[in-house]
Amino acid sequence: MSFSRLLFASLVAFCLATFASGASRLPDDEVKALRDIAKTIGKTNWNFSADPCGGQWGWADPNPVKGSENAVSCDCSFSNGTICHVISIVLKTQDLGGSLPPDLGRFPYLKEIDLSRNYLNGTIPAEWGAMPLVNISIIGNRLTGPIPKEIGNISTLATFTVEFNQLSGVLPQELGNLTRLERLHLSSNYFTGQLPATFEKLTTMKDFRIGDNSFTGQIPDLIQKWTNLEKLVIQGSGLSGTIPPIIALLEKMADLRISDLQGNGTEAPFPPLTNMKNLKTLDLSFNRLTGEIPSSFSGLRKADSMNNCSIRFCYLCLKSTFIDALLLSRYLTGNQLNGTVPDWIFKDGESVDLSYNNFRNGSSCLQRKVNLFGSASMGNVSGSTVPCLRSFQCPKQFYSLHINCGGKEATIEGNTYEDDTDPAGPSRFYQSRTNWGVSTTGHFMDDDRSSDSYTWTNATKLSANTSALYMDARLSPISLTYYGFCMGSGSYTVTLHFAEIMFTDDKTHSSLGRRFFDIYIQGKLVQKDFSIQEEAGGVGKAIIKNFTAIVTGNALEIRFYWAGKGTTGLPVRGVYGPLISAISVTPDFVPPSENSSSNGISAGTVVGIVAAVVVVIFLILGILWWKGCLGQKISMRHDGTIIAVKQLSSKSKQGNREFVNEIGMISALQHPHLVKLHGCCIEGNQLLLVYEYMENNSLARALFGKFKELNLIDFKLLARRCFHTCKGPEEYQLNLDWATRHKICVGIAKGLAYLHEESRLKIVHRDIKATNVLLDKNLDPKISDFGLAKLDEEDNTHISTRVAGTLGYMAPEYAMRGYLTDKADVYSFGIVALEIVSGKSNTSHRTKEDTVYLLDWALVLKEKGTLLELVDPKLGQDYNKEEVITMINVALLCSNVSAAVRPAMSSVVSMLEGNAAVQDFDIPDESMSTDEKKIEQMRRHFQVINEQEISETRTLSTDGPWTAASTSAGDLYPVSLDSDYLKGRE
Repeated sequence: MSFSRLLFASLVAFCLATFASGASRLPDDEVKALRDIAKTIGKTNWNFSADPCGGQWGWADPNPVKGSENAVSCDCSFSNGTICHVISIVLKTQDLGGSLPPDLGRFPYLKEIDLSRNYLNGTIPAEWGAMPLVNISIIGNRLTGPIPKEIGNISTLATFTVEFNQLSGVLPQELGNLTRLERLHLSSNYFTGQLPATFEKLTTMKDFRIGDNSFTGQIPDLIQKWTNLEKLVIQGSGLSGTIPPIIALLEKMADLRISDLQGNGTEAPFPPLTNMKNLKTLDLSFNRLTGEIPSSFSGLRKADSMNNCSIRFCYLCLKSTFIDALLLSRYLTGNQLNGTVPDWIFKDGESVDLSYNNFRNGSSCLQRKVNLFGSASMGNVSGSTVPCLRSFQCPKQFYSLHINCGGKEATIEGNTYEDDTDPAGPSRFYQSRTNWGVSTTGHFMDDDRSSDSYTWTNATKLSANTSALYMDARLSPISLTYYGFCMGSGSYTVTLHFAEIMFTDDKTHSSLGRRFFDIYIQGKLVQKDFSIQEEAGGVGKAIIKNFTAIVTGNALEIRFYWAGKGTTGLPVRGVYGPLISAISVTPDFVPPSENSSSNGISAGTVVGIVAAVVVVIFLILGILWWKGCLGQKISMRHDGTIIAVKQLSSKSKQGNREFVNEIGMISALQHPHLVKLHGCCIEGNQLLLVYEYMENNSLARALFGKFKELNLIDFKLLARRCFHTCKGPEEYQLNLDWATRHKICVGIAKGLAYLHEESRLKIVHRDIKATNVLLDKNLDPKISDFGLAKLDEEDNTHISTRVAGTLGYMAPEYAMRGYLTDKADVYSFGIVALEIVSGKSNTSHRTKEDTVYLLDWALVLKEKGTLLELVDPKLGQDYNKEEVITMINVALLCSNVSAAVRPAMSSVVSMLEGNAAVQDFDIPDESMSTDEKKIEQMRRHFQVINEQEISETRTLSTDGPWTAASTSAGDLYPVSLDSDYLKGRE
C-alpha cells in the first residue's frame, strides 16, 4: 500500500516537473492579451505554440533589419526569475491592417509600443493614458482624430512620435504635463490651432518636429525654456511671423530647420546663432531674412562641428564684408547675396550652392562642386539669360525642347526626348549637349542611405498604355530647375509629364506617402502644393499639365520647389521633394524655316504684329459694344484663344467700385480653382473685364439647367455674326456623375482655402454660390466674380461692412449684423455643397409663403437618420455612400448657425478627401423633426422639383439695407433668363 502511494507520488511529481519545464513563464492573462491584440491589429504570424518570452520564431527576429523590427520583449526577473512580463511590443513595417489596441493595460509592465509604418486605422485610444509607457511610436499609419488629452497623464513618457498620419484638431493642453518628454514628432498631420502655452514645462525636450501641419500663430517664446533642445523642425507648419531672437538661448542645437513661415510680411534680421557651437544642419529658407550677418557668426566657421553644415537661405540680402563668414555653409540658393564670391570657397568648398543670387563674378555656371547657376546679378530675372551662359554662342535659335527627365533618350509620337541621366548632386548644374541645363539643390535629410539618388526608376505598376517616359524620373529634395536657352522669342506651351512612381497602390504603408511641391514657370508660381497622385487620381498614373510661357530674352525657366509640405518618411525616410518624368516645350506659332534668309520677318516682328492685331480686335469690340450690338456677356475667339468678356456699367458708383475691386483682387491671385483675369478695357462709359473662357459654363447651369448661350465670335467675322446669330435661352443641364460632383466640391473648397489661408492676401469672397463657380472643359471648378470681395486683415477679428450677397447663401451673423469673417464664405460653401449632392437649389419657391430651403430639409433628414434621401435621383444608386454622407455632414457643419462651429476651409478639404474625420455637431433646436405633416410637405415639394425646372436663384433688392451680388453687371454665366430677371438687370 505504501509502495503504491510512493509510486503514485513519484509519477505526479514527474508529470508536474515535465509540464513545468515546457510551460510558458508568461502569465496566462498576458498570453490571452497577446491573442486579443493580434486580432485587433491584424497580426497573424505570432507563434502561440512557443513561449512569447523565449525569443523563438514568431516572437523575435534573430537578425533584425533596422526599420523592420518584429519582436515582443519580456522582463523575466520577477519572482526570482520564474515569472516574465511583456515590457515591449515592436512591430515595424508589418503592414498590419487593423486598429490600435485600447487594452494595453493588460500588460502592467509595458514600457514601449512601436507600431511604425503599418496600415492601421482608427484613433489613438484614450485608455493608453493610464499606462506607464516610456515610448509610443505610431508613425506612418492611417490614424485620424485628435490626440487624446489622457496622453498627458503618462508621467513616464519620453518619446511620442505620430508623424505621417492623418491626425487633426488642436493639441491638448495636457501634453504640457509630460515633464520627462524628450522627443515629440507631430509632422505631416492636420493639426490646427496654436502651440499650447503649457508646453513651456517641457524642459527636457531634445527633438521637436511639427512640419507639414496647419498650425496658427507665431513661434512662441516658450521654446526658450527648452535649453536641452538639439533638433527643431518647423517646415511648412502653418506658423507665421519671424524667427524669435530668443532662439539664441538654445545652445545645444545641432539641427535647426525653420522655413516657409506663412504670412510673413515683415522682414527680420538674421537670428543670433553664435552660441550654437554644435550646429551641423541649418535651414532658414523663405523667411524674408535681411540685413547683415553678425561678425560674431564667423566664429562658427572655426568649429569642427560645422564641417558638414547644410544651410540654405532665401530672400537674404547681406553685405560683402560678411560673405566669407557665411560661405562655409552649403546651401545659399535663391537669395540676394552680393559682392564677390571669395576664392577660398572654390578651393575649400564642397557641394556649395550659390545659385540665384547677385554676386559679381558669375562667369561660370559650375566651378568644382560650387553651383553658380544664376548666381550673378540679374540671374533670376524672368526671361533673361543667366550671366554664366551669356558667353555661350548659340549655334542657332531653338523652338522646341524635349527632355526625358531622369531617363534615357526615347522617341515618343515622333518627338525625340533627350536623355537626362546626369547623376546630379546637392549643389550641381549640368549643361546638356544642346540648349538646356538642369540645376539640383539639397540633401535628402534623415535617411540612412550612404549617398543620395537624384533619379528614380519606377517602383510601382504603371497603368496600361502608359508611355515609357514615366519609367524614370528626376527628383530633388529642395529645388529642381530646368533651363532652356537659345530659345526663339514667342509664346510656348510647356507640357510637364508626371507620374508618382515612388509610392504604391495597395493596402500597405508604402501607399500612404503624400508628395507636394510648387511649380514656377518663368519665375511665376503657377501651381501651389501640386500633388501628382491627387491630380492623376492615384499612383502609377500619368498626368500632363500644360502651361503657357512667353519667351522674350531667349531663356525659359521651369522650376520645382519643395516648401516643406507632404510626408518625408514614407515608405522610408528621405522620400519627398519635386519629381518630374518628362518635359516638352512646343511653340504656339509657326517657327521660321532654318533656311529663311536674313531678310525674313524676325520673331520679334511677328510678336509685334500679333500684339497690334490684338489691339485692333479690342478696338473693334469696343466700337461694336458702344453701338449696342453686343450683350452684357460674350465669349469670343481671337487667334485661336477663346475668352469671356464681362461688362459693367460706369454710370453707377457700384459698377466702378466692382470693376476696380475685381481687378485689384483677382489679378493678385493665381490658383487652379480661381478664374483667371486676362485683362481689362475702359472705353467711354464701358468697363470690360476679360476672363478665361469656361467651356462648361457655371455650376448652376450644370445642376439646374438654365443658362444663356452667348455667341462665340471669331474676330474676322465679328460684325456679321453679332447681328445674325444671337441666341436666346436654352435648356442645357449636364449629367454629372458622383465622382465629378465630388471633384467639383473639393475644388471649390481648395479655392476658398487658398483665399482664406494660403494666399498672401487673405480674402473673403462674400458671394459664393453656384452661379459664381465656373466649370472648364474638364469640369474642374473655378471661383469667379470678385466684385464684392473684401480683404481680411490678419489683425482684425472681423469686418463690419454693408451687407451684400445672395439670399439663401449668406451667413446669419453677416446677414443680420454685417459681421463679416471668412466663416461667411464657409457657410456659403456649405449651401453649395448641399446643392451639389441634391441637384437642387437652396431657395426654390413659388410664393413667399411657400419658400422651402434645402438646408432645412437636410437638417430634418439628418435628425431622422435618412441623409441619403437628399441625393439627386438622377444618380440612381451609382454613388459612393460613404463620400455622400461625408459631404452632407461637412456641408451641415459648414452651414452651422454658429460661426465658431464652422471649420476652416483647409479642414474642410481634409474631411472631404477622407484625410480627417468630420467633426461632431449639434442639430439646431428649431429643426422641424416633430412636425410630421410639415416633413411630408417638404418631401412632396422636393419630389415635385425633381420633375420641374428649377427657378432662378432669388437675389435681394438693392433698395433696402441689402445689396445684390452685382448691381452693375449680371453673373458671367446667369442661371435663368425670364423676362422679370432681365428687367431687374437692366
